[in-house]
This record gives sequence, C-alpha cells and structure tokens, in this order.
Amino acid sequence: MRNIKMVAILACATVWTGGTYAMDLSLNDAIDRIVAESQDLKKADANVKKAEASLDVANANRWFKIEGTATYMNLVNVKDPMKSYEISIPPELGGVLSQYLTKPVQFPDEIDIADSLIMAGVSITQPIYTFGKIGNAVKSVKSAIKMAEAGHELTRREVRYSAADIYWTAKMTDEIVEISRQDLNAARAARKSLTSAGRANRSNLVKIESDIATKEINLSNAEFNRDTAHRMLKILAGIDINEELNLTDEFPKTFPDLDAARELNSTPQWDVLNEQIQMYERSAKSKRDGALPTLAATASYNYITMGDNIPNVFDGFSTQSAYWGLALQVPIFSGGVNMANATVEAMNAEAARQDLDKAKKMTTEEYARAVDRYDHLRGNLKTLEEARDLAAKAYKFSSERFAAGQTSAIELSEVSAGLYQLDMALLNAKYSILMSAETIKKLGE
Repeated sequence: MRNIKMVAILACATVWTGGTYAMDLSLNDAIDRIVAESQDLKKADANVKKAEASLDVANANRWFKIEGTATYMNLVNVKDPMKSYEISIPPELGGVLSQYLTKPVQFPDEIDIADSLIMAGVSITQPIYTFGKIGNAVKSVKSAIKMAEAGHELTRREVRYSAADIYWTAKMTDEIVEISRQDLNAARAARKSLTSAGRANRSNLVKIESDIATKEINLSNAEFNRDTAHRMLKILAGIDINEELNLTDEFPKTFPDLDAARELNSTPQWDVLNEQIQMYERSAKSKRDGALPTLAATASYNYITMGDNIPNVFDGFSTQSAYWGLALQVPIFSGGVNMANATVEAMNAEAARQDLDKAKKMTTEEYARAVDRYDHLRGNLKTLEEARDLAAKAYKFSSERFAAGQTSAIELSEVSAGLYQLDMALLNAKYSILMSAETIKKLGE
C-alpha cells in the first residue's frame, strides 16, 4: 500500500513539473525563427524571382520568332449563293483558239471558277541588329535584378534588427518584472519589520501601505507588459501562443569596443537606389532607340490550294512559294511616343538620384549617431552601475534604520524610489547599447 502511494506521489510530481515546462529560446534561435517566418522576406524573395523572369522576357526578344497562319475562304456567288461561279465559252471562241493549238482540244461549254480556297504558311524572323533597343532593355532588367537582390538584403537586415529588438524588449520586460517584484517584497518586508516591533506609528504604516499598493500596481503592469511582449515574440517566431518561453540570453555585464568602420561606405538601401537609377537610365535609352531601325533576317513558306467545292479542294489547283532575305524595318512616325517614354524614364532616374542623395545624408547621420551612442552609453555604464550599487547600500542602511525606528517611512520610500529608478535606468542603458550595436550591424554590416 505504501508503494502505491509513493507511485501516485511521483506521478503527480511528474504531471506538475510537466505543466511548468518552458521552452528555451536564445537570441540567435529567435532571429532564425523570425527570419524564416517573415512575410516581408518571402515577398522580397518573390520580387527577386519576378525580376529574373523579366530577364527571360527581355532576352526572348533576341531570338527568332516563328509564326504560322492558316486561312480558309469560300467565294460566294451573290446572284445564286448555292452555286459556284461559272464562265460560259462561246463556240466561236473555241474554234478560234483551236487554230493556234498543235493538238485539237475539246473546250467545255462552261468553266467552274474555284470558290474554296485554303492558304497555310509559316514565317521566321531573326533580329540581327536593333541599334540598342534590346541590349539596353536587357541591361535595364539586369539592374532591376540587382535592385531586387539589394532589396532582399535590406529586408533581411530590417527583419533581423526587428527580431533582436523584440527579443531584448521581451527580455527587458522579464527583468522589469523581477525588479518590480523585489521592490514590492522590500516594501512588504519593511511593513513586517514595522508591525513586528510593537505598536506601529500610524503615519509610517499609512505610507508603507500606500507604497505597497503602488508597487503592486507596478508589478501587475510589468507582468502584463511581459506577457504582451512574449506573445508578440511567439507570433513573429511561429511559436504556439500557449507555449511558455525561457529567454536564455542575458543582458551582458560588459560591452566590447566596436568592431565596425567609423564611416559608412555602402548600405543595401544605397545599392537599391543606385541600381534603380541605372535601371531607369538604361530603360530611357532603350525607349529612345525605339525610333531607330531594326535589321532582321526573314524567311517564309506558303501553300495555296483551291477547288470548286470543299471535298475536292486538295484535288484542284495548288501552288507553293518560299523566300528568304533581309528586312530593314524603319519607324517613320509614332506621334513622339518614344521620346515621351524616354523622358518619363529619365525623370524617374532623376527622382531616384535625389532619393539616393537624401538617403546617403540621413543614413550616414544615423550610423554616426549609433556609433556615438554606443560609445557614450558604454562609457557611462560603469558610473551608472556604481550609482546603482550606492543606491542599494543606501536603501539597506535606510531599511535597517527604519526597522530600528530611527527614520520615517517617507525617507525609506524616497530611497526605495531612487533605487528603483536606477535599476530601470541601468536596464534601459544596456538595452540601448545592444540596440545601438544592432543599428550599426543593420546599416554597415
């Protein structure tokens, strides 16, 4: 019987520990999961494939084209639609023609004109020289492919940065919950020391109770923010919403020197805009070249057969023809559409050039500020840690004096608030340093 009870206890313990299992999630795992789930990155992949397909379309214009035609026609006798055309031959005409023939021929009184006609043919055209129309169009599409690839890299960096941001934000909410819980426990401990010493001072007790109520609200808000941040992280990472998370990466205690260039030389955003300029300029040249001629080789084959009715159309008269040669197609008048299209593309290139100049100024400044911010916060981190440690000592001294009845609850509350603020400031500084490093990676990696 005792063994049965022991098994039941172990089973209950197993169920209890199984229900509290939390999934370990590191920063790199979170980034990989979010990158894999990103809809923006999938759209960027599709844009690259779309640009590559456009190159196939542009290159298709370099190759020959084969066109086939098949036509059937039936001539209608307007006077008598149900009959074919007939020609009557006078006997006198037959006699006159017989004088010029070496062999006698018996001419019919009437001749039927074929009213069923079938024509079939095939033609081949191979461009030889297009004076830049196809070549510049292909170059424009190649620039579009490079632009799509640079856009894919830009999107990947943005997604990675967002993934790191949501991870460290969630981790920071974990830390805020712990700070708020410690702050609340310290207030409760102060109340316990106040009431255990005998008859408590009413003003001190009211102040302590007010602080406890405030700190309970702070803890409740911190837990709500933590749950919200964890929920967002799970959604972005494709993790079940009911899964408990254990974020394994901790905020670093020290931060190394920057291993990055001090000046920004290139970014995916600049590459996108630069390739966009190239794409529009080459497209404009291709549009202008549309007014130039096209030299092509051409060949054709045609077969024609006719008869006085459908069943014997292939038994009647038939003929074949074929040719090959060179063709020079010269546009004469198009209403100025080529130059108008070229102007539109040139204006698009100018707009992209202005966007590139603006992006260089803004991104360079953002990169420089991220570098300065990293160095600035890292330089102040040690001083902030020392200030926090001093505030912790001050709170310890104040709580001991409060327990001994040598200070008021108001002073203890002020010292506690100072420690809480420094804990939050230290946590926020570490978060800002990490995100400054992520900004540097995003812009100049």
